Amino acid sequence: MLTVDYDRLGLRAGDHLLDLGCGFGRHTYEALVRGAHVVSCDMALPELEQIRDTEPLLIQDGFFDGELSNTQVQGDGTRLPFADATFDKVIASEVLEHVPDDIAAYDELMRVTKPGGTVAVTIPARFPERICWKLSDEYYAPKAEGGHVRIYSEGEVRAKLAGAGLDPIDSHRAHALHAPYWWLRCAVGVNNEIDDNWSVKTYHRLLEWDIVKQPWITRTTEKILNPVLGKSLVVYAEKSPLRTPAPSVGEAIDAA
Repeated sequence: MLTVDYDRLGLRAGDHLLDLGCGFGRHTYEALVRGAHVVSCDMALPELEQIRDTEPLLIQDGFFDGELSNTQVQGDGTRLPFADATFDKVIASEVLEHVPDDIAAYDELMRVTKPGGTVAVTIPARFPERICWKLSDEYYAPKAEGGHVRIYSEGEVRAKLAGAGLDPIDSHRAHALHAPYWWLRCAVGVNNEIDDNWSVKTYHRLLEWDIVKQPWITRTTEKILNPVLGKSLVVYAEKSPLRTPAPSVGEAIDAA
């Protein structure tokens, strides 16, 4: 289940991509299938280990070229362990809403992207997210350890990307069918097991069926609903080919 549109990202074979907040590798695998070299970066070691263990099986089954590099790195998005201008493309998927010092993370996205490169930031969209917060305080921090610490608007994401020196160029919403699922989870107990509630269990099975089969009826429905109910917002930004290393947002504010 992809959130980022790789055509809008402009990913090409041979590109070097950073998948920040990679989770279990959904964006990593798609980038490898498209011929990119990928660094999968996350704070959670089990997710990185699963990507490491799954990669040989996918190569064996012919999903992507075994000559492509895929490195797993445990790292902090506010202090990335990479040199300046390392990556052609960067994806930060559903991670910035968890980061207290998100300004530092935006600065790092700018720093590690090559001039002329593209960044895709995905975060929970404002309207669906506000409903989740109203339904359950166990959905977000501090009750949810490591949970969401803010609700973003698209304007705030664009402003912070621009403040870090990136140029926002495009946006879209995704996963409209997932918004009601999370409202339901929050309403009946977000920390309960899925099988504890018939409605949650049934909706979860629907989503699994949709992801695996991708039938036209759910694909069409979601496409129609995404602009209003899309659970995720994706904003794309470019680093100017002429861009020189810029001071951090914090430094710029201090200088002003």
